[in-house]
Amino acid sequence: MQPPSQGRVRGASLGLAADGPGSLAGFGTRVVAFCVDALGSALIAGLFTAPELPGNWSLVAFAAITVGCLIAFGQTPGMRLLGLRLAHPRQGRRLAPWRAVVRTALLCLLVPALVVDSDGRGLHDRLTDTAVVRD
Repeated sequence: MQPPSQGRVRGASLGLAADGPGSLAGFGTRVVAFCVDALGSALIAGLFTAPELPGNWSLVAFAAITVGCLIAFGQTPGMRLLGLRLAHPRQGRRLAPWRAVVRTALLCLLVPALVVDSDGRGLHDRLTDTAVVRD
């Protein structure tokens, strides 16, 4: 007998589609989007710290770009490139700045993003009541 969580569709408890636009994004796709954002942030920070390596300045750039883009567009450059967006708990509303700041701060710690629930949402998304979905 399978546990109940094995028989349900990911994201069904959140009212999200089973697949296609609006469905929860897969872990691998989210990791690639994160890597794109991290690399872009390191390159931008490197422009200001050259010829030295950016070090922790890339984390500052990552946080600033992520918060700004999530508030303004609902997606980071990496998410946009991979066809993802951040779903707000209420349809059609913009992400509140506090949600973007808390989510990004937890994402910068990295560990909360690796702790996932049965839907595959990271702890940073659970705490801010958001989800990364296919656009």
